[in-house]
This record gives sequence, C-alpha cells and structure tokens, in this order.
Amino acid sequence: MPSFRYELEILGTSPTAVIAGVDEAGRGPWAGPVVAGAAILNHATLPDALVRGLDDSKKLSAEKREALFEHLKTCDAAICAIGIASVDEIDRLNILQATYLAMSRAVDGLGKKIDTALVDGNRAPPLSCRVQTIIKGDGLSLSIAAASIAAKVTRDRIMMDLAKAHPGYGWETNMGYGTAAHQRALSKLGVTPHHRRSFAPIRALLS
Repeated sequence: MPSFRYELEILGTSPTAVIAGVDEAGRGPWAGPVVAGAAILNHATLPDALVRGLDDSKKLSAEKREALFEHLKTCDAAICAIGIASVDEIDRLNILQATYLAMSRAVDGLGKKIDTALVDGNRAPPLSCRVQTIIKGDGLSLSIAAASIAAKVTRDRIMMDLAKAHPGYGWETNMGYGTAAHQRALSKLGVTPHHRRSFAPIRALLS
C-alpha cells in the first residue's frame, strides 16, 4: 500500500517543503484527451479513511475511485488540481509532450509554489520545481495515488460524456482504448473529432 515514505524523506531535510504528487490518465487510448492530476496532502492531518483507501487508481473499483475523489475535494488536508491536454494538442505535440503539458497545468492549478513534485514513472516532466520520479509511484506514494485517482476519475467522466455525444464506440466502458468493439465501431461509423489522428491505427484508417 502507498505511504508517506517519500514525502517524509523530503520533509526530513526540508521541513517546510511543499510536495505534490503528479500522475496522468489516458496516454494509451485512441480517443479523448490526456488528463493529469496533482495533489498536495497534509500527512499530519489526512483522515485515516483516506490513508487507508488511497491506492493506485487502476487497483480500485470505479465506485471506490469516485468516493475517494469526492472525499479528496472536500478534505481540508488535501488540495487537488487537474490539467488536460486536448486531442489537438496530442496530435500536434505527440502524446509524451502533451502529457507533460497536462502535468504542468495540473501543478500550476494547485495555486501554490511547489518545491518538489513526486511523479509516477521514470521520465521527469519539465515542471517549474524539482522533480523526483518514482516507478509505480501510484502504488507507493499517497500523494501520487491521490493524483492518479483525480486524473482517472476526471478522464472517465469526460469519456462518458463523449460517449453520449458519440454513441456506438463504447467509450463509456473502454474509455477510448482500442478494444475490439471500438475497432469495429471505427470501421462502421468512422473517425470522430475526438480520435487521435497521430496514433497509427487512426492514421491508417484515414489513409
């Protein structure tokens, strides 16, 4: 389970440091934006229910993620922010750079000067603060776990809204990933403005 180990290591040498966890959702799908979450947690006052509940968003049910996200938004010991990079930005910049852009927007959205960002993965985005990457960090750091939940819940909500506007692609369940049902819908219904044209399967359909 994630803990405050990494946060406390930083605070041990810099007691007043402001630390944010950062993670993304939606790098791999064929449709929809990429979304990043950023979270600042107060380790001393974070409710036990959140300490026990926060985990890698992929390990949690949709209902559990939703409940935790709502708790994070109303908890005095947590600050969360979201950054989004659009499909147009993904196609123009590439998915990695668009992910970095979403992360930067999420960190800026916290409204605080961040000293260190703990970022899930092994690539450091160019943020306006010190960055420490942690492989599988969403299962190790409570701050990153909170960010992963914020990003996942937000992106899922976006895709479910898009599914209502573009029925048939199954986005309400596949969230834009290239499932067999999504592929069949593309063959039958064609490409929408929300598909990532720079991704090889979509580019192949258009050509």
